[in-house]
Amino acid sequence: MSYGQTVENDVSVSSNRWSDADGGRAYLRALPVLRGTGLAFEVDEAPADPVSLFATWLQQAVDADVPEPHAMTISTVDAQGMPRARVLIVKAVDEAGWHFAVSSVSQKGRDLAANPAAALTFYWPALVRQVRVVGTVVSDGAKASADDFRARPLGSRAMALTLRQSQPLHDVTELDTEIDKAQRRLSDEPDLVPDEWISYAVRPNEVEFWQGSPDRRHRRLAYYRVDGGWDRAQLWP
Repeated sequence: MSYGQTVENDVSVSSNRWSDADGGRAYLRALPVLRGTGLAFEVDEAPADPVSLFATWLQQAVDADVPEPHAMTISTVDAQGMPRARVLIVKAVDEAGWHFAVSSVSQKGRDLAANPAAALTFYWPALVRQVRVVGTVVSDGAKASADDFRARPLGSRAMALTLRQSQPLHDVTELDTEIDKAQRRLSDEPDLVPDEWISYAVRPNEVEFWQGSPDRRHRRLAYYRVDGGWDRAQLWP
């Protein structure tokens, strides 16, 4: 099969049901995979830097109506060495890195304070593509953090202003009360930015682009940071 064709899977799961006897193993194995429409990806023609290729792939995901194509899984490691992953929205991608923002008192913020490194994963199943970014995490500075916070919707700012993310919630009425309090404060102080809000950048050491294929002859292109630029290498599937 050539790239640019629709990936089909002829396994039917209409009569398949989850079974506790095998932990759902047969059910999960029967579910179809790699069903998207692969686009052309000529590794030899890829640009010299990963930001340019990422911008192209993201635009192609947008053009293909991929839902929330700017959503990414960010993986961190806490002070005890335990990994965690969650989905955030990337805010910008440039020569400084892949940018996002979080509260320093959230679990994500505490993880980054303990271990300032992260892995990002973008997955666009409709195009049978994913992108992985691995690198150190640095603050974008006070101005970028403030600009990011003020650009967020009111509800998002109010929730962040509670400074309670990741804490146990014992009563939902307490949540409503704290959000109402935060919204009133933002109404009185529209330019308010909490000190705990930080815009970060993942400065990548490695970026990998993966184009899937139903015969498992996936195409993988990795960029590795070197002094003054990037080295590239095609990887085995």
